[in-house]
Amino acid sequence: MKWLGRVLGLLILTCSLLAGWAWMQYQEFQRTPLAVASGTIIYDVPRGATLAGIARDLAGEGMLPNPRYLTWYGRYTGQANRIRAGEYRLRDGMSPDELLALLVSGKSVDYSLTLLEGWNIRQVRAAIAAHDALTHTLEGIDDATLMERLGRPGVHPEGQFFPDTYKFNRGTTDLAFLSRAMRKMGQELEAAWSQRAEGIPLQGPYEALILASIVEKETGQPSERADIAGVFTRRLVKGMKLQTDPTVIYGMGERFDGNIRRKDLREDTPYNTYVHAGLPPTPICMPGRDALRAAVNPADGNALYFVSRGDGTHVFSATLKQHNAAVRKYQLGK
Repeated sequence: MKWLGRVLGLLILTCSLLAGWAWMQYQEFQRTPLAVASGTIIYDVPRGATLAGIARDLAGEGMLPNPRYLTWYGRYTGQANRIRAGEYRLRDGMSPDELLALLVSGKSVDYSLTLLEGWNIRQVRAAIAAHDALTHTLEGIDDATLMERLGRPGVHPEGQFFPDTYKFNRGTTDLAFLSRAMRKMGQELEAAWSQRAEGIPLQGPYEALILASIVEKETGQPSERADIAGVFTRRLVKGMKLQTDPTVIYGMGERFDGNIRRKDLREDTPYNTYVHAGLPPTPICMPGRDALRAAVNPADGNALYFVSRGDGTHVFSATLKQHNAAVRKYQLGK
């Protein structure tokens, strides 16, 4: 039986040596962080990628000295099969544990795109088409087809998307981006409409959206939005034409060259509020949150006119005589 004891002793010694070697390799593995020469890189993990493939790729780039150790460690911890596709920011000195945790987390690099208050649908679509992190599926698609794909057939796209800064991962489709912005506008419009003042002459949230778009284009001064909305609200109540230049410009479309002429004010487009009473048929831009709230909570007062001072602010007048005097002073320089 002495030989059996010797065999068992040899097995125990071998296992101890193997365990010691494995422990030393593990310690060496943990002491060998990523070596990223530039400090940080954006590393793309495609769909279907394996941890072994990622380890070999990082080793080929000189960032990981022992790719097999990362693969073995990932299998041992159960993380090797939980790698998620995406773009990840790898930094110099990142430990293997941190690397694996990041690849499993799915916390991809964020990109962003800002839709500005006052943009029209052409500007929105141009900005989206120019962003290289979005996957483009809408090239050559007209606005009507776009709204069908968004589940809103027959709805005019103007004003349907909320101006904000949106973050997203590379590969997000342009349609998904617009769907998110559309849902956000719906939420903001609903919130504003639920807090509307009593007696405003608006027949539902869509008319509030139209008026808010006009307010947005008329002033960039937050303090004036409610006053501008008040002027238009009183004109609607009295049955006066709104006579607002931004609607004329919108009706001109791409023909607008920066100037409005007398013939433009007389042109019979659906958006010419010098020709037609009431609100135009659709919004003329994307209004922001403040313009939405101003449209449904206009300021009290008796002003029916306003004219720009040329510095971004306006003079408000209750009578046409006062208004004409303000026009002479600030527009004609007399």
